[in-house]
Amino acid sequence: MRDNGAVSAFRPMAAPISPAPKPAMTASSARPARKVHLKPADYLKKILTAKVYDVAKETDLDVAPILSKRLKNQVLLKREDQQPVFSFKLRGAYNKMAQLTAAQLHKGVICASAGNHAQGVALGARKLGTRAIIVMPVTTPALKIDAVKALGGEVVLHGDSYSDAYAHAVKLGTKQGLSFIHPFDDPEVIAGQGTIAMEMLRQHQGPLHAVFVAIGGGGLISGVANYIKAVRPDIKVIGVQMDDSDAMLQSVTAGKRVALSDVGLFADGTAVKLVGEETFRVAKHLVDEYISVDTDAVCAAIKDVFVDTRSIVEPSGAMAVAALKKYVAQHKTHGETYAAILCGANMNFDRLRFVAERAEVGEEREALFAVTIPEERGSFKRFCGLLGDLPAFGGSKSPRSITEFNYRISDSSKAHVFVGMTTSGPGISSKIAHHLGKNGFEALDLTHDDLAQEHIRHMVGGHSALAHNERLLRFVFPERPGALMKFLSAMRPGWNISLFHYRNQGADYGRILVGLQVPEKDNASFEKFLQTVGYPHVDETDNPVYKLFLRQ
Repeated sequence: MRDNGAVSAFRPMAAPISPAPKPAMTASSARPARKVHLKPADYLKKILTAKVYDVAKETDLDVAPILSKRLKNQVLLKREDQQPVFSFKLRGAYNKMAQLTAAQLHKGVICASAGNHAQGVALGARKLGTRAIIVMPVTTPALKIDAVKALGGEVVLHGDSYSDAYAHAVKLGTKQGLSFIHPFDDPEVIAGQGTIAMEMLRQHQGPLHAVFVAIGGGGLISGVANYIKAVRPDIKVIGVQMDDSDAMLQSVTAGKRVALSDVGLFADGTAVKLVGEETFRVAKHLVDEYISVDTDAVCAAIKDVFVDTRSIVEPSGAMAVAALKKYVAQHKTHGETYAAILCGANMNFDRLRFVAERAEVGEEREALFAVTIPEERGSFKRFCGLLGDLPAFGGSKSPRSITEFNYRISDSSKAHVFVGMTTSGPGISSKIAHHLGKNGFEALDLTHDDLAQEHIRHMVGGHSALAHNERLLRFVFPERPGALMKFLSAMRPGWNISLFHYRNQGADYGRILVGLQVPEKDNASFEKFLQTVGYPHVDETDNPVYKLFLRQ
């Protein structure tokens, strides 16, 4: 388990920046990094004269009013998601390409990228009238691949990570005589990214206590840190990494660049195995702290950004907000001003389902439990009544909703039910579990159990030798209080629920699958029951899928 706390790495501006030892060549550093070690004053000059605005725009620095109120600190969002390619990357890419000679542009350029740098290079190449070959990992979201092609870039897919694509791009570029546009380890690229900090300090000239910056290879934070420490050294620069892709944090801790054997792919924009030589040199002296965040925290941050801006950023784009929230929680600050750079918004639409589900877990606004209920008449209804009448733990007066309910009969004396419900915030799930236990329903808190989150919730069910005379029906319940109790109250005492599956999907109605054990002599009563309840339904008892996977 990696340490998810903050690691201090601050050096005052007066201290000289000495070159880092040159690391041994590896497969992911096939091209030796150039021995260019600029001083902060040199970077400041480069940032002030960077050529970025032929393709980039000055993005907004917006206040996030809802998040600010919740955190009791002013939160500013630097909206790099507003760029033409929905990412900051075109700044550095274009600034580098604009420095090339006519002869170099005539031959063309090449780069390796997980997506955002690729789009910046493709757009810059189109602007400058040159050819661009983009080598991308095979894991790159289709959205980013299609965007690069739409901008005229020639896409080559190779390897599972940026580092794999990088090594291939170096070989291909050398063979064809193309100019390599590095996504982060180049002074011109770093200077282009530094224009973000230049804009921020011009847009907000009041107190600013810290700026939170996502780190992949380190180009963005190197540019931001150089400018801020030259102009406003009192402002903290805090680097942010995913806990499964923390090459910079590990490198700073070790005092040398550390190559990761593997990286997580959720935040693909920052999935870098080895940070740059120049970016490491700069970051280890100018970045004040490093904070790592996990997937659930990033999903919650994506939701926070959406609530305040109605925009959806990609995982890497939300990392800074996730770290800002973690920093406030750790330091208990009030009344300070923080800025987070929303560095990208190239999100695959298909990923939103996962993000929405994990966001509630990240904020601990959904609790999950395995509850044991006696297999006896009326116990299910009594349990549902208890859920609807839980105390307002945490002081929240808003109604608590059931988000998930999965059950399959498997034991003649006990029923094991998988239950999800909304909560008001962290620390509530254990209180709910204790309350259920006091009322006769043993509850296991699964809120932080990855196996339950990722797999078991989808696997409750299967064949049951106890499910005699079972009828399977799909219902559409209105998402309003009392809908389930109306259903249970209308049932005859001799009937038994043998299967129940429900998951809230955010709609105004819920789709529910119910197995009911109804004796044949009660057929007429059962039809009357369906009419009395009045919920739309489909009888699936003869469905072949049911017979294959659920019916004994």
